[in-house]
Amino acid sequence: MAKKKKEAPITGITVSKDEDFSAWYTEIIEKAELADIRYNVKGFVCYRPWATISIRKMYRKYEELLEKNGHLPLTMPSLIPESNLMLEAAHVEGFAPEVFWVTEAGSSGPLSEKLALRPTSETALYPMYSIWIRSYKDLPFKRYQSCQVWRYEGKMTRPFFRGREFHWIEAHDVFATEEDAMVQVHEDMKMTYQMLQDEFCIPIIFFERPQWDKFAGAINTYAADALMGSGKVLQLPSTHLLGQNFSKPFNVKFVDKDGNEKYGYQTCYGPAISRIYGAMIAYLGDDKGLILPFDLAPIQIVIVPILIKGKEKIVLEKCKEVYERIRDKYIVKLDNSDDSPGSKFYYWEMKGVPFRIEIGPKDVANNQVVIVKRHDGQKFNIKNKEIESFIENMAENYTKEIKEKKMLDFESQIELCYEKDSAMEAIENGKIVCCGFCSIDNKGIRCAEVVEKEIGAFVRGKRVDEEKHEFASCIICGEPASCTVYLAKSY
Repeated sequence: MAKKKKEAPITGITVSKDEDFSAWYTEIIEKAELADIRYNVKGFVCYRPWATISIRKMYRKYEELLEKNGHLPLTMPSLIPESNLMLEAAHVEGFAPEVFWVTEAGSSGPLSEKLALRPTSETALYPMYSIWIRSYKDLPFKRYQSCQVWRYEGKMTRPFFRGREFHWIEAHDVFATEEDAMVQVHEDMKMTYQMLQDEFCIPIIFFERPQWDKFAGAINTYAADALMGSGKVLQLPSTHLLGQNFSKPFNVKFVDKDGNEKYGYQTCYGPAISRIYGAMIAYLGDDKGLILPFDLAPIQIVIVPILIKGKEKIVLEKCKEVYERIRDKYIVKLDNSDDSPGSKFYYWEMKGVPFRIEIGPKDVANNQVVIVKRHDGQKFNIKNKEIESFIENMAENYTKEIKEKKMLDFESQIELCYEKDSAMEAIENGKIVCCGFCSIDNKGIRCAEVVEKEIGAFVRGKRVDEEKHEFASCIICGEPASCTVYLAKSY
């Protein structure tokens, strides 16, 4: 039986990431076979196997960390009664314009009450929390679910970055005091750094969002931004201090040690795994295709035979021997298709497979193999007896090497600006602007509108970590600055 050939030879990315990020991203989505936008509902995307495998691995890592930190998993219904959604005024005002509504069912005709297709789960979970939580002994109450949410996104959609259906984890927690709730907010930020920077190699910075840009119904929102190759930032996980804004309308109460009934203090946290995946492929990828952390790669090692007429048998036998030696520890592919070695190299580089093992007749004669690292292209001639130990060492350090190479120093991308014109120029050059601002409370919203209309950026907020820069006046209105903020374009 003839070996099945791949659909078409892969010849690499045809546009430079640095020159045209948008075109590069579109091409890598298609050529690396990550997603298909041809599904006939606008804003809904098919995730293909290569992306789905990595996304599932990312879910597992995040879920393990959440459970290690005391969260328990839930599975909740996807439909939310309109009456639930209406209970928290700011929340419904923020989300109602984006809700998909279910109004009919089968042949029964119109429903007696509209049902919202879950845009987020506060209004689904908290009526149940009012039933499940009774005593201070139930606190802290920390739960999460891995699910999909649906929002009628009005802006231009882009696979993984922005769509009308996205895949995420949401954690919803209840505490006895606001201080305990803030401890959880800080734990959420710590988890985000641990996952995104250490596991996924994506540099982030946390901002306290302005009041006009916070989560609908929250007291404060703290969100991580990553700078993409386009000069735009992409919001990644955010954590929200809800206070008692939801516990009161949803009657989430507990009885304290003295027998007094009190409302809980709540937080919620939403790492959107599909968006994080998009950020990872966009930030780490190069003009050859994907670069993936070792643990997240669907295939970690590919073995490519270099076949010469008359010596095919000895080469293939050697390839199969190496495959059997390493297959139990790693995810390995032996590519014995009829494509040329060059086409195979292009194909697996495009896919971001961390290591390629090349074996030809000369390698068999010299009792060696050639191992190539994807992220930096280094080649090594490795003796047969050293293959396992060499791969083990490389596998252990591969993700660390990507992190060291790719971790963006945000400080080098930040430009201090004291005037609006200099901020406009910096934004145009793909920088993040650091400047003085009158307020991130609602009284600063007029200056934020000027930032958006005239500078072409958004006020991302003030840094959560240590702020090193101070400004005397607001860059827009000239009034005394109450804080230092950061401006950037955004997806």
